[in-house]
Amino acid sequence: MASALNQRVHAWLAGNPDESILRWVFRSIVVVTVAVLAADLLEMNAPQAFPDAAPSQLDVQREPADMPTDAPSVLAPLMKRLMPLPQGDRALQQPITFELRGAGRLYATGTITPGSARSFADTVERYGEYIKMVVLNSPGGSVADALAMGRLIRTKKFATEVEAGKYCASSCPLMFAGGVERRAGEKAVIGVHQIAAVSSAATVRSGDDMSVAQNVSARCQRHLADMGIDLKVWVHAMETPHDQLFTFKPDELKALNLVTAMPDSRPEKPRS
Repeated sequence: MASALNQRVHAWLAGNPDESILRWVFRSIVVVTVAVLAADLLEMNAPQAFPDAAPSQLDVQREPADMPTDAPSVLAPLMKRLMPLPQGDRALQQPITFELRGAGRLYATGTITPGSARSFADTVERYGEYIKMVVLNSPGGSVADALAMGRLIRTKKFATEVEAGKYCASSCPLMFAGGVERRAGEKAVIGVHQIAAVSSAATVRSGDDMSVAQNVSARCQRHLADMGIDLKVWVHAMETPHDQLFTFKPDELKALNLVTAMPDSRPEKPRS
């Protein structure tokens, strides 16, 4: 049989000019390529059990609010406004510090680390009657500490602000959300992403790790809801890889109630 097949192939090659053979090979490659791409698109658009199981009250949406409703979902990752996490700012890489300046403005600058909430509480206890606003410039960090600081800010009825050109990302918006009034300066970067699991050298996450992550996520959602923030903020966080950042446009900050006042372009006041 193999011999007969070889004879037929040789006969076909002998009876067709080289140009016809090349055209047939090219068409075959095109057909195979199209078939592979179609299979990949079908797999990417197939329904997933996990997203469909999300609670309906969270009003989960896969695409940003400004995306056309008829846009294919496969294009959503390309249309999201993602940016890499900033590098190189040594002040932001240091543990967060608190400095009271003029007009009752408490500047909180740096990474939120375990224990930051205790330091913040001590600062509030020391200067509480003078503090009117907490001014944030932070890449985030410890979620538990950010939640605790955000709740203390709300309890003390402080305002919060991210000044023009400054930065509040990852868990920092949880702290920012605590303000009874929340301001964002012109070109201030406010962004969110997924919670990154803190683990040792182990490469495989256990069921306990997943349970902890879900519990922390629930606490973040409850906090945002208690602060009067639209939970779509957390949807964007959960859709964004932890090594990227979803940044909000000024109109989105207002629409989602992350800010309560229009952007402020006032320059930073000199230290008193």
